[in-house]
Amino acid sequence: MAKYIGLMSGTSVDAIDAVLVEFNTTGIQVHAVHTHPWLSTLREALLTLTQQTREQSTLHDIATLDVKLGELFAEASLVLLKKSQIPREQVCAIGSPGQTLYHHPEGSPPYTWQLGDPNVIAQMTGIPTIADFRRRDMAAGGQGAPLAPAFHNARMRSPHENRVVLNIGGIANITVLPADESQPVIGFDTGPGNALLDAYAFQQQHLSIDKSGAWAATGEVQPLLLEAMLADPYFAKPAPKSTGRDYFNLDWLGYHTLGLSLAHEDVQATLCQFTIISIAQAVLPYNPQRLLVCGGGVHNPLLMDGLAKQLPSCLVESTTAIGIEPDFVEAISFAWLAQRRLDKQPGNLPSVTGARQAVVLGSVYI
Repeated sequence: MAKYIGLMSGTSVDAIDAVLVEFNTTGIQVHAVHTHPWLSTLREALLTLTQQTREQSTLHDIATLDVKLGELFAEASLVLLKKSQIPREQVCAIGSPGQTLYHHPEGSPPYTWQLGDPNVIAQMTGIPTIADFRRRDMAAGGQGAPLAPAFHNARMRSPHENRVVLNIGGIANITVLPADESQPVIGFDTGPGNALLDAYAFQQQHLSIDKSGAWAATGEVQPLLLEAMLADPYFAKPAPKSTGRDYFNLDWLGYHTLGLSLAHEDVQATLCQFTIISIAQAVLPYNPQRLLVCGGGVHNPLLMDGLAKQLPSCLVESTTAIGIEPDFVEAISFAWLAQRRLDKQPGNLPSVTGARQAVVLGSVYI
C-alpha cells in the first residue's frame, strides 16, 4: 500500500509533528511518529513576526524564515524515516501545510501565507512534497481553513451517534459530524486554544507552555475580564469562519487587560476558562453525544475537566477512544490530503470552508 508522510506545526509553535502512514479501506496504519523540536531562535523569530503588524515585518525576515522552516520540516521528515526504517522510495509524498504566518480570509482581497519552503523539503528529502493547501480553497471563495474536517468526515464519522471532533491547538477548531449522512459536515475555528495560554506563560514565566495547566490552576478566574474577552465580535460571527495567532495574540490580550490590576496567575486562569467557554459555546448548539478531542490541549486536565463540566450531556474524551493518537490527528490529516492531491480528488468541504465548490488542494513539488 502507498505510504505518506504528514507534517503539522500548529499555531502553538510547540513542536513539529511528523507521521508516516498508510490508508486503506479498513483503517489507518501508522508506521512511525516523530515529534521534532523547534530551534529556539526560529520559534522566537516566528512568534515575533506573528505579534508584529504587517508594516513592521520585513521581506528579508520572512523570506529567511521561509527557507529555515523548510529545512526544519525536511529534518523532521528525515528523522521520521530513520525511525521507521522504511526507504524513502516507498513514500509517495510528504503533505506539508507549512507554518501559518498571516491568515486573513476576510481581507480585501482575502489572503493566507504559510512558511516552510516546499522546494527545500523536496530537495533535502528526495520525496515529492505537497504544500500550499489553503490558497486554492480561498480562490474558490472559502476560508482556507479548517481543512482537517474532510479527513474527520472520511475516517471518524459514525452512523450511530452525533459527534464533534475538537482540535485544541494554538487555535481551537471543531468538526460537526452528524450521524445522519444526509446532513452536511460543519467546521470552523472556535477561537483561541493554547495560543494565549502559551504566549502569556512565556511572557510572564518564561515557560514554553503551561504544562497541564499547572500555573493557571494557581489563579482565580476574573469574571469581568472573562466577559469582556467573550464579547469579541469573532464569537458572534456565523460559520464558516477561521482565525489565527495574528488576531488572538498578546496585543489583543493587552487591550483587554489595559488599566486592570490583576495577578498574573489570575489572568492565566481566566484565559483557561475563556478557552473552555468559547469552545463549549460553539459546541452546544449541535448537541453531540460525543466530543472527540485531539491536539496539545488534550493533555491539559484543566481544559478537559472544564469542557466536561460545560458539556454535561456529552461524553468528552480523547481520539484515542477510536484508535487515533490525539497528538498526530492533524499530521495524519495532511498525509491524507497529500494522497487526495496525487489522486486528483477534492480536499476541501465547501460546507465547512464556505468555498463555492469542492476543489483539489495543494501544489506538487517534485
